Parts: sequence; structure tokens; C-alpha cells
Amino acid sequence: MLIRSWDRGSDAEWRAWLADGRDFGLLAANGTDGRGPVLVPTHFLLDGDEIVLHLGAPNPFWAAVRADPKVTLAVTDDYAFAAGAWRAEPYVPTSYYASVHFSCTAEVVEDAAGKAAILNRQLAHFEPDWPGSTPVTAGQEPYGGLLSGIRGLRLTVDRVDAKFKYDDKKPVEQQAGFAERLAERGTGRDAGAREQLLRRNAQRAGCPLG
Repeated sequence: MLIRSWDRGSDAEWRAWLADGRDFGLLAANGTDGRGPVLVPTHFLLDGDEIVLHLGAPNPFWAAVRADPKVTLAVTDDYAFAAGAWRAEPYVPTSYYASVHFSCTAEVVEDAAGKAAILNRQLAHFEPDWPGSTPVTAGQEPYGGLLSGIRGLRLTVDRVDAKFKYDDKKPVEQQAGFAERLAERGTGRDAGAREQLLRRNAQRAGCPLG
């Protein structure tokens, strides 16, 4: 992913962006036998510098990650098409988006206790009202017997590339005008893109962020 100096997101910025309900991404591993990469849409839990998740045991991802444990997890949101007519000459259209790419080293978790631990961490995040009296426990009902159907995955984050592409190279007044264009159109993910554009605009202008 190409990241220009004006598009780069800070550590605090991308962490706050992900923490705002963005916990679903596209996991990629190098394909085997000369095939293209294996891509898996999945929920995940980012905990410090570790990512945990689980996938079904038959998933073709497992063969790929055993062949090469270097994987990438990408999260993209708040995207919109910026029409050429909005922008100054030569009126070249562009795309607005935020995207965070994690370059990771993967560890497959196959023991029942390890898989249960990952599931309980995920459930605490995604379903905080999960009955505390019935955690997933290896070898115990009602969920222990289901653990054979999944495998867990721990990802050690080696590098993070964060991009917030919202015309930060343009003058702040022009950038603010693009935000109003997004508000006028109001389709798709225009509202999310506008929010990010205004936040970045305020940051550049030295205004306090709400």
C-alpha cells in the first residue's frame, strides 16, 4: 500500500479508529502450489500487539499459513469516491478511504485449551453479556465438544501501515469544501468519509478535535 507523507496515520489515530467498532477485516496468506493468495473475511480481536481469531477447521487458510506463517490482515472503511468536478484543475477524481494493514507472524493453535482461551477472549469483546457462568472450557459441556471444529490463530504484529487518504495535501479550505460535497451527496459511506475528512482537516488547522 502506497502511503504518502500526508496520508500516514499515527499509532494513536489508527488504534482509535479501529476501537470505534472496526474489528472485521480481510486476512491474507500466500497461496500454495503457485496459486494466488488465500483471502478470508473474518472478525478479529486486537489486544495490544497481538491479534487473535478462529476459523473453521476445513478452511483452506490453514494449509497456506503452515506453508508460510507471514500473513497480512487489512481493515478498510470510510471510503468514498471523490468526483473530479469537486476538485481543482485538472479535475482528477480520487478515492477517499482509511485502511490499516497488519503484517504479522501467525501461530496456529490446535490444542483444546488454547482454542477455548481464544474463544473466551473474543466472546468477552464481541458479546460482553455472554453468560459468565458458562465459559468455553475444553472437555466440558456445553461448548467443549465443539472445539474440534475450529482452529485458533495468534498473530504477532510485526508492522502496521496506516493510511487515511482524505486530500490532506490540499489547502484546508478546499478540503473542508470536499466535506460539504460529501454531505450533499450523502450516499454509501459518504458520512464516514466526511467524518474522517473533517477530523483530519481540524487536526491540520490546529483546532481541537471533538
